Amino acid sequence: MDAVPALTEIPVPQYVIVGDTTRLATYTWGDPEAEPVLCVHGFGSSTRDNWVNTGWVRDLLRAGFRVIAVDQRGHGASEKPHDPAAYLMATLVADLVAVLDTYLVDQARYLGYSLGGRVGWQLAVDAPEHVERAVLGGIPDGTPLARLKVDQARAFLDRGEPVQDAVTQKYVSLAERVPGNDLRALVAIAEGMRLGESDPDPASPPQQPVLIATGTDDPIFEQSRGLAALTPQGEFAEIPKRHHVNAPGARAFREAGIAFLTR
Repeated sequence: MDAVPALTEIPVPQYVIVGDTTRLATYTWGDPEAEPVLCVHGFGSSTRDNWVNTGWVRDLLRAGFRVIAVDQRGHGASEKPHDPAAYLMATLVADLVAVLDTYLVDQARYLGYSLGGRVGWQLAVDAPEHVERAVLGGIPDGTPLARLKVDQARAFLDRGEPVQDAVTQKYVSLAERVPGNDLRALVAIAEGMRLGESDPDPASPPQQPVLIATGTDDPIFEQSRGLAALTPQGEFAEIPKRHHVNAPGARAFREAGIAFLTR
């Protein structure tokens, strides 16, 4: 496995058509017969941004896994609906089930960050047969998205008006840093999160082994630790001196996550 090269590019996406005819970009690496890990990125990010550029795909391959990654709807090379109703949590979960079904994967290990961690929590609860164990980074994630001031974000998009709200400005800046992002689609995601329960339900946690990992400089650090404590087979890992945006690239996160997935 030491011969696996550093990855700077990603394959041409293979598109999966999900229930509402939305095209999702997916990517695969590694031996098709190896144990699969499904990698799902965070809000305003992409497969390339969260998993390739940070070294995760490289290290997962070195650990002997097959990697399947998806650009969530509204992100990366996937289609980007502008209708908030296209981003219900149940829809995001159904997207991942469709990807696994398309790849003929009955059960996978799961790796998700931020929004990808939140969707992974729900996938493990609603479709437990598909998730053997999961690494969920940077959750809970729903509350900050629900606090985004949609009116200010739309005024910025429509008329160039400066964003006054600090949380909203953070998410606009996060979205703008990734080339190809569609800000209108990302605002629609934030709106869609308000159409259902945005935060993980601690009264209905995943029953599988789950590692929750969060940066020590992330404002949700203590919430994440508490969430892990409420999960029957939950563990918690600190990502030292990292905040929400730069935690995915931390070596400590990769080492803890891959060790957990390898068990």
